[in-house]
Amino acid sequence: MGLKRGMLLAAAAAVAGNAYAGATVNFGEDKSVSVGFGMRESYTSAKNGAPDGTDRSSDFNLDSARLFLGASLNKNIKGMLNTEWDGDKIRILDAAGQFAISPELNIWAGRLLSPSDRANMAGPYYSLGGGYWAGVASRYGYNGGIFRGRDDGVVVWGDVAEGKLGYSFGVFEGHTFGIGSMTQSQAKAAGVKADDSLMYAGRLQYDFWDAEPGYYGTGNYHGGADILSIGVAGRYQKDGILTVAKSGKYSSYNVDFLMEKRVKGSGAFALEAAWYDYNTDDIIKSEQGKAYSAGASWIFEEKAGWGKFQPFVRWQKFAADTDIDTKQYDAGVNYIIDGYNAQVSAVYSKTRMTKAADTDKFSVTLQLQF
Repeated sequence: MGLKRGMLLAAAAAVAGNAYAGATVNFGEDKSVSVGFGMRESYTSAKNGAPDGTDRSSDFNLDSARLFLGASLNKNIKGMLNTEWDGDKIRILDAAGQFAISPELNIWAGRLLSPSDRANMAGPYYSLGGGYWAGVASRYGYNGGIFRGRDDGVVVWGDVAEGKLGYSFGVFEGHTFGIGSMTQSQAKAAGVKADDSLMYAGRLQYDFWDAEPGYYGTGNYHGGADILSIGVAGRYQKDGILTVAKSGKYSSYNVDFLMEKRVKGSGAFALEAAWYDYNTDDIIKSEQGKAYSAGASWIFEEKAGWGKFQPFVRWQKFAADTDIDTKQYDAGVNYIIDGYNAQVSAVYSKTRMTKAADTDKFSVTLQLQF
């Protein structure tokens, strides 16, 4: 997409994350309230997933149900409030005030995703193949946090160099690591001696072809743009790892890459890759190590009925410092009806872990956003 269209998308994203609002009510010049809804429903058949432990499972599941709420007080002051169903009740996902000073300078404060890799910033609704696939290599949301990897804090972000250089830097409550590590309140109750330090997070991204302005990202453009992008992100928190026995720093950083190119008259291909380094100060070695991911896709230009077919493959690996490797292989096809607003995905996944039996599953997922 061109820069102008990208800026329009960024403006929409500033109101309701990276969701498309279903309805907007205007109250005057630059005053409005918008409402949207998203859902992901899946059918999954998993190896040894039946109650007897040997047969395959056969399950329908509501993976996600979200309400997207946004508001604009004037051209500079906006806000978002998004919710998610956690399998039992509706919970706050995002709640932030948004101050749009200029395309080059924005300040968001509240509860939101802190800067990280492309996969996490795109999330389950805007990734190739969708879903919470990012739990193997991209482990930010997987590791817990407040809810779905969110955090409380302030972030400053913007797009410079005609929208092609994006930056975001923030200060957050932190302690979002989650697996084996206590929250601050838990550590205090347990008598753990540690500093009350904040987490610092940042991301830089440069787009060599079409620009991708905005805070949140997209994992694939379905042939709607020519993208050649490199991003780097990092997080650090002193005493970010809290256990009864020991406390220590938490740090992580990554490099991610996306290339998507349209082929006139045929469709578009995309290649993606990322590399990660996670450090828990040698305290929780099962979550410390290197991770990798790579994927490829092709979307056909010609429609088949309502939409277009997009076959894809993906590989992920997390090599923990415990010498236990986790690998996942995905192969599937998306049926893109209306971008990320209406699509059906069929995916076969195989997961291999050192000293454990292989597992596999087949799932079909419907995604709708209004």
